[in-house]
Amino acid sequence: MSYVDKLFAKPGNNIRSVPSALHAGKVYQYVDNGEPMRGGMKDVYFSPDRSYVVAFYRDRQDYNSKERLKKLVTQYYDAFFNRDGGEYYKELYCWPTDMVEMQNKVGLIVPTYAKNFFFKKGYAESEGIKGKEKQGLWFASGKFRHPQFSLRLDESELGSWLSYFQICVKIARGVKRLHAAGLAHSDLSYKNVLIDPVSRSATIIDIDGLVVPGLYPPDVIGTADFIAPEVLATKHLELHDPYRKHANRTTDLHAMAVMIYMYLLYRHPLKGGKVNAMDAEQDDLLSMGEKALFIEHLTDASNRPKLAQISKWALPWADVSKLPYTITGPYLKSLFDQAFISGLHNPNLRPNADTWEQALLKTTDLMQPCSNAGCKQKWFVFDNTATPKCPFCGTPIKGTLPVLDLYYQFKPTVWKPENHRLMVYHNQYLFNWHVNRNILRNEKLTAEQKVPVGYFTFQNNKWVLVNQKLTSLKDLTEDKDVPPNTMVDIVDGKKLLLSAEEGGRVVVVSMANK
Repeated sequence: MSYVDKLFAKPGNNIRSVPSALHAGKVYQYVDNGEPMRGGMKDVYFSPDRSYVVAFYRDRQDYNSKERLKKLVTQYYDAFFNRDGGEYYKELYCWPTDMVEMQNKVGLIVPTYAKNFFFKKGYAESEGIKGKEKQGLWFASGKFRHPQFSLRLDESELGSWLSYFQICVKIARGVKRLHAAGLAHSDLSYKNVLIDPVSRSATIIDIDGLVVPGLYPPDVIGTADFIAPEVLATKHLELHDPYRKHANRTTDLHAMAVMIYMYLLYRHPLKGGKVNAMDAEQDDLLSMGEKALFIEHLTDASNRPKLAQISKWALPWADVSKLPYTITGPYLKSLFDQAFISGLHNPNLRPNADTWEQALLKTTDLMQPCSNAGCKQKWFVFDNTATPKCPFCGTPIKGTLPVLDLYYQFKPTVWKPENHRLMVYHNQYLFNWHVNRNILRNEKLTAEQKVPVGYFTFQNNKWVLVNQKLTSLKDLTEDKDVPPNTMVDIVDGKKLLLSAEEGGRVVVVSMANK
């Protein structure tokens, strides 16, 4: 029985009411059995129908805090959700909807997490976490997926490697939208992001700690493992010391990069084998702060993980020689270098959320399904070698694979490469965002733009592209049109004009594993 079920199974539960602090006459109900769920700063109670929770702050909130919470549930709520695309963001954030106040106690009304963000099975060998929230920390560690670890997660909860790329895209979009509104989360971590690898979804929680630069300072410095080095390096200074660094947009960018690295590689990017102080607490402070060093730094290997010091449950993921960060592909490798080398101690050089989103999406276009049915990760990123193989199980690719390089029209008759490739696999779809560079693959896509316009398939011992909806697809190699409901062979050297409309792309085919 989950905690929630136990809560409502107890006899003598009391239904209490609390008025809205902002809307006269509006009242919320909650179940008080004397044992609320306790968060870092709040006591949390479910509504009778479990559709929302009432979260009361344990400490008294001053005028400025109340004003911040008021803006959060009115001005910012309206800006995020009561405009075009608002429904998309309702799934991406667990955003408070109202503020309540009673007997000097201030609280928030927060929607209950969707059902998919609670474990259905949990551990493979027990029900110890069944019904608990799917905090990201369960999915960012190698030990919880190790086949011999007693507390490993059930395979039905894990999804595939592709799932985590898609989850990271949503997290990047969520951070991008916050920053576009001038806000910072201040405590971005895998504890404050719930994920579901099965449905490939994510929701950012603990929104009430949002920082409004110049107006509302951060309440916390962040969660261990995700605090930016400059914040840790200056935390000893007085709170209002001008040299002390506080949570802001750039510290969010550090935390997001750490989270993406951990979701894809199941290890921490800064926790290596280098010792910076004999005292454990001081060593951790230096290793994550002033002397932080990327464990896969290109020229300084002093913080490489020492295998003799690593738990067997963390392997093979903790072995950077076996599963280096380069397995995430060239676009993400470049951003990890930017985040953990050039930008680690220079916050202004950290890649922004939009850059992460686009790199993640381009990387999904490089992914291949592993042909080994027993492969735990199920997908991998094409490594651009002559004999590609899955880095997780070692299974080589069988047969040839088409690689489509995308080109855009720089000026009439001049086409330039976009540094964007589409790897083809059997029954893979082609979408409008591949066809036309003016159609951006983001949260603003219309339903019509999400419909496939063609698909690739391997039949009769050859690759073909089946045109479903493209009205101006043309085989430039053979100088002939390819109308809808017909197909064109995909062979080495083939050039295709995907669309004659403005922004339409040309693709050039090369064959891998020939």
